[in-house]
Amino acid sequence: MTRPAQPAPPRAGAIPAKAAGPWPSRLALAAIVVASALIRLRIAALPLERDEGEYAYFGQLILRGEWPYVAAYNMKLPGIYYTYAAILALLGQTDVAIRVALLLVNAATIVLVAALARRFVGAAAALTAAAAYAVLSLGTSVVGFTANAEHFVLLPALAGLLLLQDGRDSTARLLGAGLLLGIGVVMKQPGAFFVACGAAWIAVSGAAPVRVVRALALFGIAAALPYALTCLAMLAGGAFEPFWFWTVVYLREYGTMLNLTVGLPELYGQLGRMLTASPLTWLLAAAGVASLATRQLERRSRLQIVALVATSAATVVPGLRFTDHYFLLVLPALSVLAALGADGILLRLGASRGAAAARIAAAVLPLLIFVLGVAHDRATLLVRAPAENARAVYGVNPLAESIEIAQEIARRAAPDDQIAVIGSEPQIYFYARRRAATGFVYMYPLMEPQPFARQMQRDMIAQLERARPRFLVLVNVDMSWSRRPDSSLEILDWAARTVDADYRQIGLVEIPPDAPSRSVWGDGAPSAAPHTKSFVAIFERRT
Repeated sequence: MTRPAQPAPPRAGAIPAKAAGPWPSRLALAAIVVASALIRLRIAALPLERDEGEYAYFGQLILRGEWPYVAAYNMKLPGIYYTYAAILALLGQTDVAIRVALLLVNAATIVLVAALARRFVGAAAALTAAAAYAVLSLGTSVVGFTANAEHFVLLPALAGLLLLQDGRDSTARLLGAGLLLGIGVVMKQPGAFFVACGAAWIAVSGAAPVRVVRALALFGIAAALPYALTCLAMLAGGAFEPFWFWTVVYLREYGTMLNLTVGLPELYGQLGRMLTASPLTWLLAAAGVASLATRQLERRSRLQIVALVATSAATVVPGLRFTDHYFLLVLPALSVLAALGADGILLRLGASRGAAAARIAAAVLPLLIFVLGVAHDRATLLVRAPAENARAVYGVNPLAESIEIAQEIARRAAPDDQIAVIGSEPQIYFYARRRAATGFVYMYPLMEPQPFARQMQRDMIAQLERARPRFLVLVNVDMSWSRRPDSSLEILDWAARTVDADYRQIGLVEIPPDAPSRSVWGDGAPSAAPHTKSFVAIFERRT
């Protein structure tokens, strides 16, 4: 029989229930959500970055009836691709539509973070968690204004954990939680760590061992179901072999390329950027850790928080690639710790200065966190235009330039003309609404020290020679290649020969590091030569 949840005993110095909520807390939470949404709307027209471009292009292919891993390749699981396909179908095939979908996902996630924190601390302190997550998930330290897959992992994962948080082990709750957490996995593989968190929460529920084993079995079956259905769908669609290669075989190679010598400096730098973005949140989180060790929290709650922090930290470790947006997955745990620290402050204030002082602090802390976080990123969030943001945040990477290039190609191309981007700019395919002549939308795997790189280059060359694309886009930007000293240059040699023999230049976009990009189209394009290190050259096949 399921044990009913017991109400928590009154805490000394706690804010009275009447003053703490529910409506004041709900209104404050709504204000946090609305403020975050308004800022996101202001910058919604920011050009898509590479990962977003990948997801959006794969979404277009899906809407055309094609299969990921057959029509285009990458190592991520397909949940994010089908999610983008749904976004494009419902809201339109634009970057703004994608960002509006992100706004809705982020708003729901803020509410879930607050609900998760509220089960550990009071409603007033839970607002600190909501404000911390809202502003950190928006900021430049984790490029949270882009619709990366991590946002779409967190929404189902946190919903699943919320179903498990109170320890009730009804069959419906266990199956629902497992299913939601399993959906998080097929959005992106690190979601598996949140499944582990859910299993840990079941294990520490305090139920009899037999009930725990039963609960873990039900939960595990439900959590495995989304991945199992994904495999069956790929098998039915004839895509299982490339799906397995990219998401398992190649991923294994990708995850073992780096060592701590390379990874640790990147980790230190990323943690430094996050600390600078919201030092108050980190101070409160540190107080939360201390409180976790010293306060008389319920044993289950303490173990749940430890499991959440540990599994969240583990999400960024595989591959030792501590990329900024990976750390979105850490933010809920950091926010819960900050709420725990805030709760300790409110309790002490309530005991020493009275409930009125605690109420004031409960309002001021989340406001300070949000305002200071926005102020830190004010240029990006409040001042610069979207195209200026693209240059300021991403440097010479051709984000805004991709829109211009895609529009020029679309203007000249027939609907069934194919494009080949010799570089890692899949957003060009999306903006041009034209199919790639190759499945390789990134050049990174072709340049990596892994055993399939040279064959990948040859496969790409063979695909391009069969397709004979009308347009070639050659990207000469370092971050579009990540070449290493030992990288094979076969694909570049082929591109140079093919352009000389069969193509004419119709456009050149130069990207100086400290000035706006310069474009040449029309009559002057065939003879235009780049004067900057970073540039994009656009070619059309000679008739």
